[in-house]
Amino acid sequence: MKISALDYAVISQGVQAAAREMGVKLIRSAYSTILREARDGSAALLDAKGRTIAQAELIPMQLGTIDAIVQPCLELFPPETLQEGDFLINNHPYHGGQHLQDVFIFNPVFFEGKLIGFGASVAHHLDLGGGSAGLNPNASDVYQEGILIPPSKYNMDRDWNGGNFERLIASNIRVPTQTIGDFNAQFAANFMGGGRLKELCTKHGVDAVLETMDEMLNYTERRVRAAIEDLPDGVYTGEDCIDDAAFDGDDPVWIRAKVTVKGDSIDVDFEGTDPQVNCNINCPFASTQSVALSAVKVALTGSDVPFNSGLRRPITFRAPYGSILNPKPPAPVRARMIPAYRAYDAIMKALSKAAPEKVTAMGFDCTTIACLAHKDDNGFAVHIEPYGGGFGGSVDQDGCDAIDNQLSNCANTPVESLDTGYSFFRVKAYSMVMDSFGHGRHRGGAGFLRSYEILKDGATFAIYSDHHKYAPSGLFGGSDGTKGYCRVLRGGDEVIVGSKNLVNLKKGDIVEVFCGGGGGYGDPRERARSDIENDIAEGLLSPGEAARIYALPEAAE
Repeated sequence: MKISALDYAVISQGVQAAAREMGVKLIRSAYSTILREARDGSAALLDAKGRTIAQAELIPMQLGTIDAIVQPCLELFPPETLQEGDFLINNHPYHGGQHLQDVFIFNPVFFEGKLIGFGASVAHHLDLGGGSAGLNPNASDVYQEGILIPPSKYNMDRDWNGGNFERLIASNIRVPTQTIGDFNAQFAANFMGGGRLKELCTKHGVDAVLETMDEMLNYTERRVRAAIEDLPDGVYTGEDCIDDAAFDGDDPVWIRAKVTVKGDSIDVDFEGTDPQVNCNINCPFASTQSVALSAVKVALTGSDVPFNSGLRRPITFRAPYGSILNPKPPAPVRARMIPAYRAYDAIMKALSKAAPEKVTAMGFDCTTIACLAHKDDNGFAVHIEPYGGGFGGSVDQDGCDAIDNQLSNCANTPVESLDTGYSFFRVKAYSMVMDSFGHGRHRGGAGFLRSYEILKDGATFAIYSDHHKYAPSGLFGGSDGTKGYCRVLRGGDEVIVGSKNLVNLKKGDIVEVFCGGGGGYGDPRERARSDIENDIAEGLLSPGEAARIYALPEAAE
């Protein structure tokens, strides 16, 4: 480096702080509960080439390939053609994007007339049109899932703030106040990051800032290569399956990963993965890349290694074109997190053979999306909520209880927020569930139940989830976690709702969503007695189950 190590430390931390501040701005400026409360959005700073330099600690899936998502925009609108006030936008899953609801916006940052980077953000939007409010689990092609925004360039003064592009978006969605409000939150976050980057250039000089940004990528690359070198060279395989393809068939859908470690690089190949399906559980290749990057980083590095484009350099990945992890258009992709997690677990199973102490057992590892919607004389009300489950146990600790999963990282949506924002339902129950995890030397995390009481006729409930048929597996002798379920209680009847489905509701219905617990790690006979007793005391483990699993007769008394 030409700059000193001290200057590098100060400037790099300033860049990272700016990205984190962008994330805070995005969440605090949001209108919808899914962005404001669940925090289903992300922010990052890119350099002038579109490489990710720093990001807020929000959603790994969204940010893992944000650099790849901007590239189709830059191919059409090269950096040298951009002007103050322009912005780039993309949500097209077959032009670098992920799924339609994640809209990526990039605002160029200029300093003294020179392009120095981009403020970038993404948010999961409540509604972008499509065949049903919020979520259309019956979509058989991508066009039924909402409005497609190909890689495009617009201008804030001409096309937004009441301009034609804003009017076009608002005319194609059911809840324009929340959706346009969340778009504006993205712009606010991008402007915040751009402003902080320019402040750093003013204080330290633009050349020093740009050199620091380059070195941040090099630093991550060095750290990741060093971690890979600690692994034994070899070819390692793993596989996992999705419960089914909903209306496209009841058979499991298999995802297979071959991980090749050679020196300081890793290759992830999904050859042998099942073909794409006609329902919405296909995973665009940008999302598949995010999975591979995230899995390798989670397993091999600590949180002190920044997640930026330097991570890409030692890792290659591919998936057969036409497979569920690299589908051909116009396959629907809304529930792409379902195959993404199965790919994540397949990689983890492969890496467990190379580095058993670095991986976890399988958690519930499924983004469960529940969407409640209602239309009356005042228009549409749409609520979307992401759930997680229990993490898998690991070599040195139990899995986390009732938390979102590694690729999602969304937050809990408070009941109070829903009570004030929606009048057609209320939360009836929300709790962790006893005996809902796999056992082992370190147990899996507990699952949880959320139930809603419907207060008005005419509501709909849509869901996509998984692990309703096949439980997450334990590792190294640990027992499997628990399966999830969804049901509607109507009077004295029980209606089982499939893991990828839409149902019409009546006033008085109770909708229950249960997300299961994670698998255990290691032999349950090696679990510390104090940990068992603590689980019983906290109401997570019943005395009877403790007696059955851990052979503690006194626990049953």
